[in-house]
Amino acid sequence: MILTSSKISSLVIDTLRERTRGQNMAVLSLFCDYQTRAEQSAVNMIGGLLRQVALRAPGIPPEIKSAFDEAKQEGGEGLRLPDMVKLFVKAIGSIDLVYLCVDAVDEVLQQHRFEFLRALRQIIRDAPNTRLFLTAVYSGGN
Repeated sequence: MILTSSKISSLVIDTLRERTRGQNMAVLSLFCDYQTRAEQSAVNMIGGLLRQVALRAPGIPPEIKSAFDEAKQEGGEGLRLPDMVKLFVKAIGSIDLVYLCVDAVDEVLQQHRFEFLRALRQIIRDAPNTRLFLTAVYSGGN
């Protein structure tokens, strides 16, 4: 059996979910795909992680709902990345330990990848209860 990046990521995610079951911990995951690169902006990916946090709650947390409602009323463009990061950090604040697992980050378009990695760094800085697991294929060269 050959272990590819996605198989290793799935194994890690499954193991983390098994070990954290029943505890105040979250395992959030993103699987990046070169076929959907256009949709994989930093704000969409952080939004995907935020959605996973919201789905854990019995209902959509009021601060998440109101932030999105306000963004719609202020021009309809949605939340900007800094606002999304702040909202995400606030949303995970009551969770003891959060694992962020991102598979194939190298598949994200370069301009989005750098912005996404900066956002993840900000999350790690602002939320010490967060651990990060990233996979990417190193292709050598520059």
